[in-house]
Amino acid sequence: MYNVAVVGATGNVGRKFLEILEQRNFPINELYLFASKRSAGKYLKFRDKEYIVNETSEENIKDKKIDLALFSAGRDASLKFAPIFVRYGATVIDNSSAWRMAKDVPLVVPEVNPEDIKWNNGIIANPNCSTIQAMLPLKALKDAYGIKRVVYSTYQAVSGAGMQGIADLKDGLKGVEPKKFPYPIAENCLPHIDVFLDNGYTKEEIKMINETKKILHDDSIRITATAVRVPVLNCHAESINIELEKPYELDDVVKLLESTKGIVVYDDTKELKYPTQLQVSGKDEIYVGRIRRDFSIDNGLNIWVVGDNIRKGAALNAIQIAEEIIK
Repeated sequence: MYNVAVVGATGNVGRKFLEILEQRNFPINELYLFASKRSAGKYLKFRDKEYIVNETSEENIKDKKIDLALFSAGRDASLKFAPIFVRYGATVIDNSSAWRMAKDVPLVVPEVNPEDIKWNNGIIANPNCSTIQAMLPLKALKDAYGIKRVVYSTYQAVSGAGMQGIADLKDGLKGVEPKKFPYPIAENCLPHIDVFLDNGYTKEEIKMINETKKILHDDSIRITATAVRVPVLNCHAESINIELEKPYELDDVVKLLESTKGIVVYDDTKELKYPTQLQVSGKDEIYVGRIRRDFSIDNGLNIWVVGDNIRKGAALNAIQIAEEIIK
């Protein structure tokens, strides 16, 4: 049994941590909840018991003997407090962007690169939600055929922008001006996620590019991305165009993806079967459809990938990392 902390417990992902820990019957001895000073003092329910939310501070951490700390409290809180948890004996699994590209911190999708967990120095990073769902099919394809180039086009739900993102969509449908997004998201698509960089890409797009190379251990893959926020409450969808190194038969690719752990192939155009965000919301698996040859290049392939960004794209992936640790 393990002493577990959830940091950022009152947020979207923090609450999802608690839900999934309960669903998967994670072996918890003591549970400790942490959040900002603003949320401290609230109570959250877990396994029919009410737990008080503590303010995240060294004073509240040092005497708890925490084994595992699941973080979803934002970059600044992770940079400040993750090393403190590690100093007092915890292994931190962090959902923010704070540690993802640090050389001494593994970036892990358990179905893809669980072996990287072994070289952690107390902190393990959870990839970006949009990266996580792409990794399962890309890893399988890379191992079988090699990958030269990837073109990402994402269709990302407002839940990825937190509670205020959800509020902007719901309020916008009533004609209320947005507070989170620069333009209305209701009945609109915004090709803008995170801040713009000097090269014209957004931070979200560069995250996907860099994280893909780190997780797949391959800096030679050429990758570009366009990330778009769409008026959908939950689940990210992605059109992924891939240039493989070797020739392939389409039936073999379908069978490969069907046999890959964590993937559900849902693809029958005659029956109008393809994954949608409403269908995949609440699911643990990544759904793949619209599997077809890209005739414009040699060994080109198109796939459509849908995943629950709050569940598998954040909370579940972190808990699966924790499950690998306790194995």
